[in-house]
Amino acid sequence: MKKNTIKVLLLGLAAGISACTTGSRQNMAQERNRYEFSNILNIALTPDSTVHRAGCFTDAGSWMGFTIPQQDKWVNGFCGPFSIDNRIWFAQSIVEASLIGETTAMTPDSASYFPGEVYISSSSGTESISQRMNFINASTALLQIESNSGKGLCFTARQWNNNVHLEAERNIVTARHSNGEIVTLTFDSDITLTCDGKNYVAQTKPGCKKTDIAISFFASEKELPVSEQRIQALLNNPSQELKANADRWNGYLQKILRNDMKPEYDRIAVKSAVTLISNWRTHREGLLHEGVIPSHAVGYFVGFWAWDSWRFSAALASFAPELAKNNIRAMFDYQLPDGMIIDCIYTNSADNNARDSKPPLVCWAVDEIFTHTQDTTFVKEMYPQLLAYYKWWYAKRDHNRNGICEFGSTDGTLEAAAWESGMDNAIRFDNTKMLKNADDAWSMDQESVDLNAYLAYECKLLKKFASLIGISFDGPDYSDKIADYFFDEKIGWFCDRRLSDGSFIEEPGCEGYTPFWVQIASKKQMDKTITLLTDTTKFSTYIPFPTAAADNPKCDPNGYWRGPIWLDQTYQAIRGLRNYGYGKLADQYTEQVFERCQGLKEDAPIHENYGTHNGERLQAPHFSWSSSHLLMMYEDYGK
Repeated sequence: MKKNTIKVLLLGLAAGISACTTGSRQNMAQERNRYEFSNILNIALTPDSTVHRAGCFTDAGSWMGFTIPQQDKWVNGFCGPFSIDNRIWFAQSIVEASLIGETTAMTPDSASYFPGEVYISSSSGTESISQRMNFINASTALLQIESNSGKGLCFTARQWNNNVHLEAERNIVTARHSNGEIVTLTFDSDITLTCDGKNYVAQTKPGCKKTDIAISFFASEKELPVSEQRIQALLNNPSQELKANADRWNGYLQKILRNDMKPEYDRIAVKSAVTLISNWRTHREGLLHEGVIPSHAVGYFVGFWAWDSWRFSAALASFAPELAKNNIRAMFDYQLPDGMIIDCIYTNSADNNARDSKPPLVCWAVDEIFTHTQDTTFVKEMYPQLLAYYKWWYAKRDHNRNGICEFGSTDGTLEAAAWESGMDNAIRFDNTKMLKNADDAWSMDQESVDLNAYLAYECKLLKKFASLIGISFDGPDYSDKIADYFFDEKIGWFCDRRLSDGSFIEEPGCEGYTPFWVQIASKKQMDKTITLLTDTTKFSTYIPFPTAAADNPKCDPNGYWRGPIWLDQTYQAIRGLRNYGYGKLADQYTEQVFERCQGLKEDAPIHENYGTHNGERLQAPHFSWSSSHLLMMYEDYGK
């Protein structure tokens, strides 16, 4: 063989090895692990019975949560469980660990919240105890406890709820609350367990350095009989279930994270996913499917809301599509015969609100699910219900039958009509009155640009779905008239219009972003609107794209929908800029959100809304809505 030929072959072989090595490294770079993201959220809280608002570690759709004890109020165990629905603590700590015969209290060494796992460690001299918790399913969390001492481990609870009745049998402690909820602790079968009705004491054999405890939560007595065997099987062989937990969480990260983003932006994406999953609740009582609540930390948000659910499902589609589907099904479980989707639903269906609906964004969510799964079966399942809801708007919310709809209510109240818009106290509604369409249908006396832009988008997607499943779309279509109808040439903004005389309500606000997000506006309209969008006295604020123009005398930085930043609206404005060729500007605004919203890159929870001029955290923490749109901004950035 000639030397040149050999040289070429060797070079080719080396290049092949180099390519394989590079490819291997790239694959390794793509493998993401939850332990990259320590202290993703600060949930340190040692509670007492007065605490009803708390961010918790909760997962897998469970209705119970736990906190990490505060360093200055240390309890040597995770705090809780906390009933997310009924807002009560079963105990300050249901399992507090110590060493047998040891009277010196353990002091904290470290604590962390990883995606899908919490960890604490403590020590006394050279002796240490570490504790790790993972949710195995919606009812059970597995607590793994390990020590470096040969003394053996001892467990008891601290500060039981006064309304809890306690009993123990064999290796199981059962705590029944008067509200009907039940918590069980299941220990290894060789544990020594005593209970005097006020508390329990459990001890391992001397020399035992490691043990597992299952903490299970049930809504009622009828759930207990089928659980005991399953829990015992878990304790006998936890490795498979723990691997499934790790695979699920690492799978989420694999699907969410990009390889070309700053680590601090990756952290924002992961925190957003953790927030969404921590707000996942399994079916219970009146909630017939699993879904996602706005915030587990705040009692009034422990239910499913319509347009919140559409947003959550759109974000979940890329990494938890089955949850996204069921979140949509949960709302349609309560679809009324006339097609209406009601505002919100709860475990106690008597608390449901059917006075109003919410902005129609559900076809967008279904389309996101289809984009990520190609599941035409789900599209076919949902299509008749989606079409009925779309038609309902034109049947019940078009006062003058001109094909342009209004927000409204079933009871004639402006309060419920404002709720239907989702923008409860927006400036544009300050002088609004109600008009009767039918006994069960009332409209505002103004036509709203965002509502009709959403309906135009729903129409486009319904046509797409009809084509996918091989049927004809037979709904109304006014989408080609919306942009020009609502564009106020005088001020260069999309505005609502009065029914009485067709005049514009010239109070520029976030509703004006919507036509650009759904891409019904013309390039000429964007080129005119860009002047206001980039004006630092109006919409290009410290955190960009507030709910009202910052220079409006009625704008209030703490005024809910009258000024603060809602990240869904900011996302729609940023995505709108991308849609019309302003990608670089969209990236700059995304960076402002990521860099300036307080605590976003650190361990603070994601909040409901943020201060326009300083990025301060406002309203409810651990908020799914904001998390959904942060994920979307992350995905869009640089594209």
